Amino acid sequence: MDPRDTAPDSWELEEDAEAPAAAAGLPSAFAALNVNAKPFVPNVNAPVFVPSFLQASAVEIPASDGSEASQPCAVPKEEPGGGGGGGGQEDMGPGEACEEGAARKEDEEMMMEEEEEEMPMPKVAPALPDAPKKEHVNVVFIGHVDAGKSTIGGQIMYLTGMVEKRTLEKYEREAKEKNRETWYLSWALDTNQEERDKGKTVEVGRAYFETEKKHFTILDAPGHKSFVPNMIGGASQADLAVLVISARKGEFETGFEKGGQTREHAMLAKTAGVKHLIVLVNKMDDPTVNWSLERYEECKEKLVPFLKKVGFNPKKDIHFMPCSGLTGANLKDPVSECLWYTGLPFISHLDSLPNFTRSSDGPVRLPIVDKYKDMGTVILGKLESGCISKAQQLVMMPNRHTVEVLSLLSDDVETDDASPGENLKLRLKGIEEEEILPGFILCSPDNLCHSGRTFDAQIVIIEHKSIICPGYNAVLHIHTCIEEVQITALICLVDKKTGEKSKTRPRFVKQDQVCIARLRAAGVICLETFKDFPQMGRFTLRDEGKTIAIGKVLKLVPEKD
Repeated sequence: MDPRDTAPDSWELEEDAEAPAAAAGLPSAFAALNVNAKPFVPNVNAPVFVPSFLQASAVEIPASDGSEASQPCAVPKEEPGGGGGGGGQEDMGPGEACEEGAARKEDEEMMMEEEEEEMPMPKVAPALPDAPKKEHVNVVFIGHVDAGKSTIGGQIMYLTGMVEKRTLEKYEREAKEKNRETWYLSWALDTNQEERDKGKTVEVGRAYFETEKKHFTILDAPGHKSFVPNMIGGASQADLAVLVISARKGEFETGFEKGGQTREHAMLAKTAGVKHLIVLVNKMDDPTVNWSLERYEECKEKLVPFLKKVGFNPKKDIHFMPCSGLTGANLKDPVSECLWYTGLPFISHLDSLPNFTRSSDGPVRLPIVDKYKDMGTVILGKLESGCISKAQQLVMMPNRHTVEVLSLLSDDVETDDASPGENLKLRLKGIEEEEILPGFILCSPDNLCHSGRTFDAQIVIIEHKSIICPGYNAVLHIHTCIEEVQITALICLVDKKTGEKSKTRPRFVKQDQVCIARLRAAGVICLETFKDFPQMGRFTLRDEGKTIAIGKVLKLVPEKD
């Protein structure tokens, strides 16, 4: 029997009275902390996006850093007297622009093609001042290697107008030269050369798109088991997970069986606090599948019992849909070959989801994903609670540095204030970049988060061959923090069915058991009890490249003087 099938029915202890022993596990850290990955800074040097209606120049001139403007092929030439030369790098009179335009066109296109390689990620147009603010939703794409996560992400970017046809045609030409014709869509999200050469996502790719009602951030997680810590970092920022599985004969089975990442990713997404899961059955256009209802139902029947054990409610939390990432079928428009599927296409389904309930009057909590220098200290992270505005005074924990917010970008668009759920880039005053580490928390001065090294937690042992005794070391992933921890004492065993605690202290715990243990971190970390703040109270324990346990913080133990 697969040990992962023994995962508890639910991690939300308060919500599920029938499974009181179930534990809350959480994720963790980011690409920068994985030994195999380069530090990941999403879109640091991103070009300014200029919508076509703001472009007044007579000809297309590259934006200030050389990247493409929104519609390079579609901007009409204006009459010499009409435009002014305001949209580009140089101040040119309208007459001059028209005379020189044709001669410079070729050079500009060459420049733009060179620059595209560096900066393929597009920008979101700034919202109009009086437009209502759209809800921000973070969507993480998870699943086994080669299921088609990056390809679907790239296809969505193209269908929503965030990547131009011309850019994709360029990727397609380059992919053909390398005999990798089917990879070109994934290059919109896999931006570094290593990822493109190997066809494997390493870092968490990031991109944005908008629908009529919502603003989405795509987090494209790596599927390879070597990069699970990066995947956990992406899942820790997500509101919604999209589990991509391949319907192709043999590929679904490889991903779902023991050792495949379909199971581990679904479990980690749940322990990261993701409540809703969309299962995209990809590659339905493959000759071995050919939009077959039987194959779709077969994949569904195998997945549902496992997802139920992980803690998802099949009726409320999971939605299945067929699609093809390569052709874009059923992502934006319904498919004529698939008459048996009557639901909405993927993008329309995302837009129709109910709003997430987020409290904006709580204390500020922003776990830091990454940091870098750019005319000061810049940090990145998702605002979990509270509101942040320009010029606000905040405190960086656990170092207790008082900082001031100089500027605030939400998904790379400058704003004066931000609400919970938004991905932010903050420029701070009063702290050096070297004094910040991923896993630190930005807090309100009047309500600091707890920090310490010792805590009691309820742990579910998912997969471990031998017994676990006091003195056992593992790697703790909690919110965006990674830290080594030691189990210093086992307090009691918890019965999975009744929730009763053993009266005697166990000498060891093994696979499938639930226990309450005392853990001590190697350094001071920020954390909260699961009851007070679930996002900062769930964690995952990993060892030897495997997720061995998930848990939730029950009590913080004060340090002895």
